[in-house]
Amino acid sequence: MRTAVVIDRSSTVPLSRQIYDFWRLGILSGRFSGGERVPSTREVATALDLSRGTIAQAYDQLVSEGYFQTTHGSGTFVCGQLPEALLNAPASAGRRAGPNAAAPLSSFGKRLQSDIPYVRKESGHLWLSHWGPDLNLFPLEVWHRLHARSLRSLGPDALDYTEHVSGYAPLREEIAKYVSRSRAVVCTPDQVIVVNGSQQGLDLCARLLLEPGDEVALENPCYSGARRIFEACGARLRPVPVDREGIDCSRLVTTARLAYVTPAHQFPTGVALSLRRRLELIAWARQHGAVIIEDDYDSEYRYSGAPTPALQGLVSEVPIIYCGTFSKVMFPGLRVGYLIVPRPMVVAFTRAKWLVDRHTPLHQQAALRDFMKEGHLERHIRRMRRIYGLRRAALVEALNVHFGDTATVLGEAAGMHAYVRFDDPDVPARARRNKVQLREVEPYYIGKAPVSDFLLGFSTLTERGLRDGVRLISAAGRRP
Repeated sequence: MRTAVVIDRSSTVPLSRQIYDFWRLGILSGRFSGGERVPSTREVATALDLSRGTIAQAYDQLVSEGYFQTTHGSGTFVCGQLPEALLNAPASAGRRAGPNAAAPLSSFGKRLQSDIPYVRKESGHLWLSHWGPDLNLFPLEVWHRLHARSLRSLGPDALDYTEHVSGYAPLREEIAKYVSRSRAVVCTPDQVIVVNGSQQGLDLCARLLLEPGDEVALENPCYSGARRIFEACGARLRPVPVDREGIDCSRLVTTARLAYVTPAHQFPTGVALSLRRRLELIAWARQHGAVIIEDDYDSEYRYSGAPTPALQGLVSEVPIIYCGTFSKVMFPGLRVGYLIVPRPMVVAFTRAKWLVDRHTPLHQQAALRDFMKEGHLERHIRRMRRIYGLRRAALVEALNVHFGDTATVLGEAAGMHAYVRFDDPDVPARARRNKVQLREVEPYYIGKAPVSDFLLGFSTLTERGLRDGVRLISAAGRRP
């Protein structure tokens, strides 16, 4: 044999793999050239005192990957063109390196390029601009155990397309029980459509309910994620002012096809839609044949009085689509939300869900079902409701101490953030100087926004951190 193949019989690496590595690395390093003849399997087997099958296994792998080529009657040779070379596209003569050509964007796509970016925490800053679940307090060990159990129990069928297009049936049953018990929603499991977060739920609503040019009534200020979805579908937005009772129903346009509202805890002002306004909204929808989307994004967290029942449970003859999510009560990385749709719409929503992504991951749905059925969800909500309530109270107390009448907290004692109106125009400058991040309200308004209003998140900071943050943005607060 002309080529000495080196192997290590004491190695744990299989012999066939050693032979494969010897030739592949030799070819890539240039030791063996393209077109060079390779010793036959018989020659190598005799020289190394191995079976021909071991050599043939290595050669077959090299042939299949494009390092060797065989010619009938002539033998085996090193390929002239290596597979790695095929991964590199040939350079175009006369062209300079530069940015990729951009396809023309739609008007909506162009607007998104200058849209408000996601707010990230700045290094060394106190993050009063953020709200969401305190992930350090989530029972992660319980979730890991349930998720592992779901992976073992579902079997290989869960790896394929599933028949549970509208959601894992046992989870849908638990969701129907949960919203009936906690939110007075009237539904059966077949009306529940499980989606990849409430954002996908809103997207499905817009696709199925709106034609380009249709009018959508929505609160002003409002959740910008919903606003962008309606704009993407070509809807014409009809903003409706919000006051201390919620959306002003007397300002609703008669031509709107759909109304999007957050009645339990209006986003971002935090007010609750009064019973009088709820009845007015329902009467408007009934009279004009409109649909109502009720986004109930964080109603679990209310710190004074009994929870307000859902709008959906008040009426059956007006189409109300109820949208819920587990992102706020559990963790944002769990992209599982749900819609509760009128029964005549179930087929259309199910087929639309299948069209966009087939189904929401089944293993997470199964784990979530067990998390709910075994009582972990409601125990976690009770615990976090108490903790968030104390944190909100600390924030409000600090505002009273440091600002007095020059700071007003709007809305209900609920949710994970507070809408605060300051009379002090120097608050933003002091916040920047003392490295405290605040969230302005401008992105949530259609039209002119108040310049002295801010959203202060309290759910992820300790009571001490909240007091420090308010002190730092007050006239007396100065960081050393």
